[in-house]
Amino acid sequence: MSEVEKHRIETYSEAKKSFFYKIVQKITLNARNEFFNLFLVNNNYSKYKSIIDIGSTPSIDKEQNTFLENTKDNQNITCLSNQDCRNLQKKYKNIKNVIIGDAKNTMLEKDSFEIVHSNATIEHVGSFENQVSFVREMLRISKESIFIQTPNRLFPLDFHTILPFIHWLPKKIHRKILKFLNKDFYSKKENLNLLTTKELKKICEILNIKKYKILKYKLFYLTSNLILIIYK
Repeated sequence: MSEVEKHRIETYSEAKKSFFYKIVQKITLNARNEFFNLFLVNNNYSKYKSIIDIGSTPSIDKEQNTFLENTKDNQNITCLSNQDCRNLQKKYKNIKNVIIGDAKNTMLEKDSFEIVHSNATIEHVGSFENQVSFVREMLRISKESIFIQTPNRLFPLDFHTILPFIHWLPKKIHRKILKFLNKDFYSKKENLNLLTTKELKKICEILNIKKYKILKYKLFYLTSNLILIIYK
């Protein structure tokens, strides 16, 4: 079992024991359903289009794979993850293919899918350079558009660690504090590297992307999540 899989299972099992789990679950589910509505509004989606979901999780809990819950009528869905997600095909019979691979280098052909979708994954691929490579690869394999959702680093609470404000500190200091608090997994850059609007714009500048927009999802009147939509 990889470090990522072990951490996911241990952390999520502990979270379910928490008094606040039901509240967090409802907030997460509502947010991700809203993300999907924004996906529909801002992409030329139909159930006949080929879509790859990058960063799928093997969890079958409804709040973890909201995108798959909402695309059950599409027979052209592919999932790509660095974890083994083949169990999803038992619940979502419409999934055409499941790929275990690296989202920064998928080994897929150019223009393989009409739409590329990714929910809360880009902050887990490592350094800023890795994040640029991640978006570059999404551009390469998409024909029409790319939809990337990620938490906003400038929101007061980090939903990964459930700690407020310390993620506003310089990243090196933030990671040292996480390590001191025994949050070793998230103290590593390769496991958590939060982004701001400015950094998303910088990625687009580096890749010479002209047709894009950044949507800001609000929670308690503050921007909790950023959505980068790129058009080919």
